[in-house]
Amino acid sequence: MNRFSKEKKISYYFSKIRLPLIAFIILFILFLRGVSSIDVATVEQQQKSLTTSLQRNITQCYALEGTYPPSLDYLVAHYGLIYDETLLFVDYQFIGANIYPDVTIILKESY
Repeated sequence: MNRFSKEKKISYYFSKIRLPLIAFIILFILFLRGVSSIDVATVEQQQKSLTTSLQRNITQCYALEGTYPPSLDYLVAHYGLIYDETLLFVDYQFIGANIYPDVTIILKESY
């Protein structure tokens, strides 16, 4: 038996590092899954906040001006509506001055 054999030292080294390496990989994967679930929850919260904000701005416009806002750009310009246009698509359909507009918020797939 040759005690200066490199094969034995290499296999001994890998056997000592194998368990911590596997534990690190598992923890890293769990961390990535946690971050992605937080991202999804944040996007859903943004969508809910935009829905609430739109409802409030539309109602406020009707209360102050006596008519519903004619477009989404009107809400952005006059009522300070801010949202992430790269993440959410807002379909705003003006029906009439005294009829509540049809508003649909769609999440874009690019997040």
